[in-house]
Amino acid sequence: MADLLALSSGIIDSGDVDTPTNRVTQELSEVGDGIAVVESFSHSVALRTDDGLVVFDASSPFTGAAVVDALRAWSTDPVDSLVYTHGHLDHVGGSPAFVADAEGRGDKRPRFIAHDAVPARFARYRDTDGYNSHINNRQFGGIGATKLRIGGDRAHHFLPDDTAAPDVTYETHLALNVGGTDIELHHGRGETDDHTWSWIPSHRAIACGDFLIWNYPNAGNPQKVQRYPAEWAACLRQMAALEPELLLPAHGLPIEGKERIARVFDDVATTLEDLVARVVGLMNDGVTLDEIVHSVHVPDETLAKPYLRPMYDEPEFVVRNIWRLYGGWWDGNPARLKPAPDSAIANEVATLAGGAAVLARRATETAEAGGLRLACQLVEWAGDAAPDDRDIHAVRQQLYERRRTAETSLMAKGIFAAAARDSAPIVDG
Repeated sequence: MADLLALSSGIIDSGDVDTPTNRVTQELSEVGDGIAVVESFSHSVALRTDDGLVVFDASSPFTGAAVVDALRAWSTDPVDSLVYTHGHLDHVGGSPAFVADAEGRGDKRPRFIAHDAVPARFARYRDTDGYNSHINNRQFGGIGATKLRIGGDRAHHFLPDDTAAPDVTYETHLALNVGGTDIELHHGRGETDDHTWSWIPSHRAIACGDFLIWNYPNAGNPQKVQRYPAEWAACLRQMAALEPELLLPAHGLPIEGKERIARVFDDVATTLEDLVARVVGLMNDGVTLDEIVHSVHVPDETLAKPYLRPMYDEPEFVVRNIWRLYGGWWDGNPARLKPAPDSAIANEVATLAGGAAVLARRATETAEAGGLRLACQLVEWAGDAAPDDRDIHAVRQQLYERRRTAETSLMAKGIFAAAARDSAPIVDG
């Protein structure tokens, strides 16, 4: 049983960025009197009460059973309630393991609790089943993602069919009392529109879901639905006002100490508030998205904090999501309002350049000079103009592998790695 609180305190107080914080050990650690965390993807947080356990998040379809096993080595009490902090797969997909555990032990089925918007999310996942499988394969490089088709038939759904639907939902606040323990559920928009953070006053503890992930906030994911950075920051301010002594995130380490938690909340809220203010200010001045993306940056000293490193999402993507939230999908360039097809543009540029091979050579030269962003655009034009050319796709594959290596965020790495993989069948012939 690791001393997670001592570990997180040491990391925050020293600024250490070398010690892993987003751990998936499947091990349970007690972090308070009757409070435990199972480090998984995502974590499950368990609270003992006189009527059984209250659990926050069920983890994923791939880890739920291991989470239940870890909990059962700590407590044989029935699970009275399971709170979904939000409807992402890694927070709800493990729910069948909790149902099966209750059935196997002869306990009553856990009561599943979530915000009103979680059932709508589940419905959307089922409507966009193939799309979600595609983008998660791309984002995570196939690790832990659902395989799309076996023998021409869809073998699995992105959201497993046996995922437990909420039994109880709420709109803004929900007061619970389980076995004499008060728990206050609060809705807030941030990474999702269906997020719940929970205040446990007797422990001065907050189960915050993904409002803190020990990475730069996931407020800009380029492949997924809208995020809400200003409201995210406001929720962090609301939590901080309660002066919690224990913070229980669903990813990363738990944190103890009123002052330490307040400092983390303030740092995360401030960077989001600053990005929103700067982007919206430039939008008000009539600046285009291209200019904003290349001029608005987060200070290096902010990104150096151990809980704000851009290892999953990154500020550039958040900037684009702020634009989308306040300004829509058009980027301000009139040629891109109703553009020609990519292939038509690529063929025209290739003709002007003297052929697709010339573009590919120029892409290599540009990359060697340190211009990977421009090099990737050049090689995309080359590949679109000559989609079956093995030599051009060899250049494309190599450039995107270099691009992946140069990035920090998992999202960028995943997309660039997928681009390299897309060229591999043509290169291998």
